[in-house]
Amino acid sequence: MRGAPLNLTVALLLGLLIPALAPADQIPVEAERYRRTLERTANFYWGLDAPVATIAAQIHQESLWRPDARSHVGAQGLAQFMPDTADWFASMYPDALGENAPFSPGWALRAAVLYDQWLYQRVQAAGDCDRWAFVLAGYNGGLGWVYRDKRLASASGADPLAWSSVAPHNAGRSAANFKQNRHYVAVILQRWEPLYERHGWGTGVCP
Repeated sequence: MRGAPLNLTVALLLGLLIPALAPADQIPVEAERYRRTLERTANFYWGLDAPVATIAAQIHQESLWRPDARSHVGAQGLAQFMPDTADWFASMYPDALGENAPFSPGWALRAAVLYDQWLYQRVQAAGDCDRWAFVLAGYNGGLGWVYRDKRLASASGADPLAWSSVAPHNAGRSAANFKQNRHYVAVILQRWEPLYERHGWGTGVCP
């Protein structure tokens, strides 16, 4: 599941490089409560080489593993689905998800795993690390913005298959939303994924 590493030079230029892993960084107790559910779900949909550490890192960033989490913009549950997105995605996978239930840990983890897979199937990249960077950018900000940023990068002569080439390009979001989106990708892949790997949650997607 490993691919080309993220370009740290680009991360520095963007001001997105995450500080080195601090000794105080710990996996929340709640994460262990739902670990087996995530592992079973990820392995069911992704196979035995499922990127459990990566998805765990994503849930860590989304909600710190709090099933009752609510964001100031209305995102809900472990996976922080917006209500409209949860309704739409549940209707896409009625057999797997049933009715929208974002505050149910099992539902939220199934939805996150399936949504990541849905995004993964719709983006192309030079390697798996790059591909997952696009997946995470799409999860956070919408797949449409990923496509627009890739087109802008290509039109500028940059490689649309390499995250490090696409990451500096903003096809129209506000500066705050753009910075938040790029930070989301960086913090998951550079800080939280290694944390979960070190605690035995399997192999992540980036070296």
